[in-house]
Amino acid sequence: MGFLTGKTTLITGGGRAVLANGEAGSIGYGIAIAYAKEGSNLVITGRNVNKLADAKKELEQLYGIKVLPIQADISSGADNAAIVSSVVEQTISTFGGINVLINVAQSSASGVTLSEHTTEQFDLAIYSGLYSTFHYMQACYPYLAKSHGSVINFASGAGLFGNYGQSSYAAAKEGIRGLTRVAATEWSKDGINVNVICPLAFTSKLEQFKNAYPEAFEKNVHTPPMGYFADPEKHIGRVCVQLALPDFKYMTGETLTLEGGLGLRP
Repeated sequence: MGFLTGKTTLITGGGRAVLANGEAGSIGYGIAIAYAKEGSNLVITGRNVNKLADAKKELEQLYGIKVLPIQADISSGADNAAIVSSVVEQTISTFGGINVLINVAQSSASGVTLSEHTTEQFDLAIYSGLYSTFHYMQACYPYLAKSHGSVINFASGAGLFGNYGQSSYAAAKEGIRGLTRVAATEWSKDGINVNVICPLAFTSKLEQFKNAYPEAFEKNVHTPPMGYFADPEKHIGRVCVQLALPDFKYMTGETLTLEGGLGLRP
């Protein structure tokens, strides 16, 4: 039995994505694999139905867990509260509760300078990332309080260091970081563990960014001192497993920077 057998984990942005070499190509999917290996049942959301279906098929076949895929897109002009409420209702109907909420979903127009950014591009980042995290945290709160569960949010070095060409992305991620710290303060009385991770992993999105904006990639994406990027499953996914365990409750509210081989650094 795994550390999370019988638990229910909701991961936004958990559709299957792979790199050119076939390894896990997104943080959400890497986390899903790590949690599946520990026996947790999963609810995964995303925009791409095929990626969700592929994730369900692979994870259930390989690890014997149950996966509930739900198409959900948080965006400007949509009834986002209703969308998230439906996801949570389906989760409770299927599994009866929520033990871990992991907010990974994020879209943005990377490589576009601040002076050239459009309102639509800014909305894309804020709604898909910050508003998505806000709505899911609100909707899951009663169930997390009941289970004394965990919330793991994702920010970025783009916000910490002010990366070139990532104004809306950085704004969304810094908003998530602030939201996480407030939730850690307010929800500690309920026994809810709340943390934020700022990862640097080589994902399919980063592959796309490198190919589309090579100059911006060279300016902003630097190989960590250990010589490699964090692996979405082995490094980031495993850290997320640790943060959902009771022994890590004392870490609530921390900002964790995760780079290849460097581990956790508050």
